Amino acid sequence: MFKKIATGLVAAAAATAVALSLPSAASATASSDSDDYSEYWGPVYAKQYLAKAQGWVGVNWDHDGESNEVTVNGRLYDRDNRTYKQGGKCAYVKFEASDFDHDWSPVYSKKYCGYPGYQKFSFQEHDVFSLRVKVCQIGQYSKYPTKCGPWEYLYTAESE
Repeated sequence: MFKKIATGLVAAAAATAVALSLPSAASATASSDSDDYSEYWGPVYAKQYLAKAQGWVGVNWDHDGESNEVTVNGRLYDRDNRTYKQGGKCAYVKFEASDFDHDWSPVYSKKYCGYPGYQKFSFQEHDVFSLRVKVCQIGQYSKYPTKCGPWEYLYTAESE
């Protein structure tokens, strides 16, 4: 009898621990109930998986549905364990947004050198029709990214 009760208590404690660790608990801190659209994105990788980024995107529209504000939060990971003398590079992420006329323009980029760690980033952009992200590697002192992965679309107004 006591063995059945103890087993039941252990199972209940394990179920509670699992429920508390699910993403729904984490989503309460990243998004709010007032977001018209919100989604976790990533991971998105550079070629050869030596850099990655992942995060959350939220979109809020005005009352007329004519203008919006996009918020992006994320982490950029440097996964290249080589030294700079051995050819190691830093992680680099860039975002482009299209306006309602479908014209693309760069809106944010971030460079992070610091294997094996990551750096948080956050930005906001207004009047966005679509948003995409690309992860690359870049030299420690370079301005030109290399070894980029493909563009990944994070949001488009058509998908709402």
